[in-house]
Amino acid sequence: MCLGSAARGTGVIQLYELHGARLEVLREIEKPKPIKCGTFGATSLQQRYLATGDFDGNLNIWNLEAPEIPVYSVKGHKEIINSIDGVGGLGIGEGAPEIVTGSRDGTVKVWDPRQNDTPVANMEPVQGESKRDCWTVAFGNAYNQEERVVCAGYDNGDIKLFDLKTMSLRWETNIKNGVCSVEFDRKDINMNKLVATSLEGKFHVFDMRTQHPTKGFASVSEKAQKSTIWQVRHLPQNRDIFMTSGGSGSLHLWKYEYPAQRSKKDSEGSEMGVAGSLSLLQNVTLSTQPISSLDWSPDKKGLCVCGAFDQTLRVLIVTKLNKI
Repeated sequence: MCLGSAARGTGVIQLYELHGARLEVLREIEKPKPIKCGTFGATSLQQRYLATGDFDGNLNIWNLEAPEIPVYSVKGHKEIINSIDGVGGLGIGEGAPEIVTGSRDGTVKVWDPRQNDTPVANMEPVQGESKRDCWTVAFGNAYNQEERVVCAGYDNGDIKLFDLKTMSLRWETNIKNGVCSVEFDRKDINMNKLVATSLEGKFHVFDMRTQHPTKGFASVSEKAQKSTIWQVRHLPQNRDIFMTSGGSGSLHLWKYEYPAQRSKKDSEGSEMGVAGSLSLLQNVTLSTQPISSLDWSPDKKGLCVCGAFDQTLRVLIVTKLNKI
């Protein structure tokens, strides 16, 4: 599935089917506003409802079998919804189905599609704090009915971790560069690792198992390339392998190696995390334009799809992943 905008400024949802090496358009659905982001993360496998965020700040949920009117619609934000994520659906993660949206208006909101109009959580700048453009959001830590966190990345390099159980800010840091994409290696386990990518070609991997009272989470960073890293996606079948997509039109495949010990005690006896190391497994340049979106198949190991600024959709297969 592919989301975007048509030349005349309307929104487009395209559904494709793969026939051997050929992509066939099954359906094209046009909507009034350009669509920025979408997720199936809060729907059941039976319903397969698609949640989208558009350029006007609307959160809509569509039944793709009957997409004329949304099954759920709310004017979620004052400005464009840059990023969306879902949890509690697709048989992944515990707890209620929820959707999180991050917007240029500086707010991050969590929605329960079973409740109308009002968000179940709203993370906004405190009084006197300037609003920052939120570029990316991701759910994590959904390993039981109660626990759940949202991670948000902002244009000024801020990364914030919100705990939805205690409704509080659990941790924040700054990576000194606009945060383009954040993703936990798995949504449905005790927080394990978080990858954050940035504008200037650097990405950071945080070990989320051990939080030090003052130093936070241990991390390792890598400069993948000189241009923006638009997106990171972890391999569904192996959480220690992930792919980054870049402004130079390339994909990089990485493996995270854990250290011998993941935590140690500091001089005051507090536990602190120990970061692992990264190795580049493979990279390929596909386009002269940035690759701005990326997704893995949850069923076929190594099958992935990416979209780029050259308006081309590419389906790829990564082989030998079982030997890593």
